[in-house]
Formats: sequence, C-alpha cells, structure tokens
Amino acid sequence: MAAAVQRFLDSDLWWSFRRSPVTVVSAIVALVCILGAVLAPWIAPHNPFDLASLNLSDAFKPPAWDEDGAAEYLLGTDDQGRDVLSAIMYGARVSLLVGLSATIFATVLGVSLGLTAGYAGGHVDSVLMRICDIQLTFPSILVALLVDGVVRAVLPREVHDQIALFVVIFAIGISEWPKFARTVRGSTLVERNKEYVQAARVIGVPSLRIMFSHVLPNVIGPILVVATLNLGLAILSEATLSFLGVGVPPTQPSLGTLIRIGNDFLFSGEWWITIFPGVALIAMVLSVNLLGDWLRDALNPKLR
Repeated sequence: MAAAVQRFLDSDLWWSFRRSPVTVVSAIVALVCILGAVLAPWIAPHNPFDLASLNLSDAFKPPAWDEDGAAEYLLGTDDQGRDVLSAIMYGARVSLLVGLSATIFATVLGVSLGLTAGYAGGHVDSVLMRICDIQLTFPSILVALLVDGVVRAVLPREVHDQIALFVVIFAIGISEWPKFARTVRGSTLVERNKEYVQAARVIGVPSLRIMFSHVLPNVIGPILVVATLNLGLAILSEATLSFLGVGVPPTQPSLGTLIRIGNDFLFSGEWWITIFPGVALIAMVLSVNLLGDWLRDALNPKLR
C-alpha cells in the first residue's frame, strides 16, 4: 500500500495536479461540496424536511448579516421557514446522487456498446453508430424530457412518484451514453489491431475477455475524462428537469427544486432563497468541469 502511494506521489499526474493552482482550488471546492452533502444529516444546522421542526413565523428571514436576520439562519429561510443553508446541503445530496448514478449508468452502457462496436466492426458497428448519430441530433435535455414524459404517461401517478428518482436517473443516463460509446469505439478501433490483441486471438482467448480484460484497460483514460465532464452535465440536467417541475419529487428536493421555489420570490425581495442554491450549483458544476479539463490535459501524452 505504501509503495502504491509513493508511486502515485512520484507520478506525472500528481505533479501536474500540484502545478495547477486552478485544479487545486477546484478540487478543494468539489471536496467541500461532496462532504457537505454526504455529511448533511450530521453537520447541517437544521433538518429542513422535518415538518415538526418548521415554524412559519421564521419564514422569509434574510441572511444573518442583514439587520433583520437571525444568527441561527446563516443564509436566511424560505417561504416555509426552512433554513436555506441546510436545504442546500440536503438538496446537494439529491443532485450528487442523481448525477453520479446517471453518469455510472451512461458509462456502463456506453462503454459496453462502444467496445462491442469497435471490436466487432461490420454491421454491428454501423447499426450502433447510426443509433448514436440519431440520438446525438437531439439535445440531451430533450431526450430526458421525452423519457420522463413517456414514463409519466404509462405509469399511474402513485407508481411514478415512488420511482421518480430512478426515472430521472434513467432519463439522464440514457441521454448521455452516446458520448461514451463514440469515445470508446474510436479508441477500440485503434487498439484492436495492435499486437497484444492479435496474440490473444491466436491463442484462442474469447472475444469478451479480450474486450474487457485487454482492450478496456488501455482505453480507460478517455473514459475517465468523459465521465468527469459528464458528471457536471448530469447534475445540470437534473437541476434543469427539477426546475421545470419534472425531476425528483417535492419530498426529495434537489438544488434545481430549491432554485425553482426561490424563483417565485426573487422579485419580491427574498433574493437569497434562489441565489444561494444557484451559487452552490454553479460552484459544484464548475469545480467538476475544471477537474475534468485538467484530467483531459494530464492524460494527453502530447501535452506532457
């Protein structure tokens, strides 16, 4: 274990990370957002979704530094008296859960189909890539809205509300898989003609084992880059769906839901209800995207 850590500390990747102040700051911001979301039940000042603890007389309190603010509500309260800071921490949990789950789903599906298309070639490659081309002609958010709309039309409202979180994850994941498939397919086309793949074929190694045990480890770099960049897009897609009212249910509000709620009061003076969740969303997505940009450059041998 110690040897592995030492090798990492001596690697070009760690050197590149330390030499980039923007990347270091982005990593710190992303870490703070993740820890704040994961540890929200233990470190949040209040539980904003415990109805028994809400007091409507505390509604619309401004941030603590305002003369009408209260010290116990650092970022103020919303229309129901919920602490905005606590709501952001709990809402970030849902946003991160949906974003990570959708990205993992899109990665597994896209990588599997991309490996199959690149390694098999022929008609399999043509069919899968034409499906990718067709889907890429539509904006991802439009595909997610279509999937969510179809599910809402097919399932009863009670059933949909119970599985709404999984529907959003599926809708976002199914709209993003072509990016992974095309990236992996291109890398696989290069790898399949190399000597180690030819040698594995000659000794009779099954195709599935060649794809996942030999080819996949050699195309993992581009996959990590696409997955990191796609995580930010998935979080934004979830926020967009929730802002439009077709995302996660109101009982599990995300940052997008909090922004939608605050938007109703933005021009009546209660700006903090929507501004602070918006800032949190921007900080989370921007830090992830900057880390993705750094990872793309760090794993590119032409830029070393």
